Amino acid sequence: MATNQAGYFGNYGGSFVPPALNEVLSRLADEFEHYKDDADFNREFKDILKEYVGRENPLTFASRLTEAFNGPKIYLKREDLNHTGAHKINNVIGQILLAKRMGAHRIIAETGAGQHGVATATACAMFGMDCTIYMGKLDTERQALNVFRMELLGAKVVPVEKGQGRLKDAVDVALADLVENYENTFYLLGSAVGPHPFPSIVRHFQSIISEESKRQIIQQEGKLPAAVIAVVGGGSNAIGSFAHYIDEEEVRLIGAEPEEAATMAHGMPAEIHGFKTLVLQDENGEPAPTYSIAAGLDYPGIGPEHSYLKESERAEYYTVSKGEVLEAFQLLSSKEGIIPALESAHAVALAKKLAPEFDKEDSIILTISGRGDKDVEQVQELLKAMQVFK
Repeated sequence: MATNQAGYFGNYGGSFVPPALNEVLSRLADEFEHYKDDADFNREFKDILKEYVGRENPLTFASRLTEAFNGPKIYLKREDLNHTGAHKINNVIGQILLAKRMGAHRIIAETGAGQHGVATATACAMFGMDCTIYMGKLDTERQALNVFRMELLGAKVVPVEKGQGRLKDAVDVALADLVENYENTFYLLGSAVGPHPFPSIVRHFQSIISEESKRQIIQQEGKLPAAVIAVVGGGSNAIGSFAHYIDEEEVRLIGAEPEEAATMAHGMPAEIHGFKTLVLQDENGEPAPTYSIAAGLDYPGIGPEHSYLKESERAEYYTVSKGEVLEAFQLLSSKEGIIPALESAHAVALAKKLAPEFDKEDSIILTISGRGDKDVEQVQELLKAMQVFK
């Protein structure tokens, strides 16, 4: 494998890929560096976000959730209100515009919970591009509604049966497709993972989240928040939520992860999917099997910048249990009339746990990374099995 020294965050990142693919990624890095500062590109990007996605989305003061937590003021960054229902569309629009300028006509992507797949299929329909989505077989079953949405939008959804049939396995197959078809294919990667330049690309396009929330919180509170809390799986919504606060040292950056896939708590440095990061490993040093009730968090690694933020102690990462997540899912729904994605409910659960650490005059921003339409049937079954419904 060739090693590309670019794209490191401290000791993490890089590019460990076959020579032919390294050439493709080097071209992608060059094109990204050019277009990310191009006035016409950015004008089209922002116009589509406004007119098609519906940005900027609100920073909503959650008064009843604040009261329930008996702690700081809780503000919700409402990525659930984006077209397609999650933060994923931000990055997809940016990458599809890059793919168009690079002359690509075939788009491939991986997806876990299905939101990135839906967003990718949406953009491909909008731009008239061929679209193939790889999704673990288990995830196609528990996210059947999103599978139908992708197919309705014209995408070919390929169930991946190898391995555990989950997100990691979908990434494996998508990368293999890219290696085989790199001459005519653009891999629209959905999270802040993968070989350079993907983590930097995803961070750049998702940073619109914190660009907006920083301006909005100052308008509403007259000061920066005490903390920003977001769920981390691969890490795209979290790195977008953190990006414009990283240099603001008084703002705590806090990631929530599931106990069942606690990469930041138990991961060790290793290579996975062409980059180096913290990885959950089995006794043989291979990526360990993971499971989360939130399909989008079923990944044994994490974006390399998150590994660096943890190692440098700029960001904090904590786990929450399945029970805490289900309670948070119901709490936000009943208190604020907002049904979150199971992924987003992890951030709500962690905010509840950490609320006593803050003063009542502090403000905390929670990123609601997606809406819960895709999860309500699953949650209903889980609560029935637990004989609980609050």
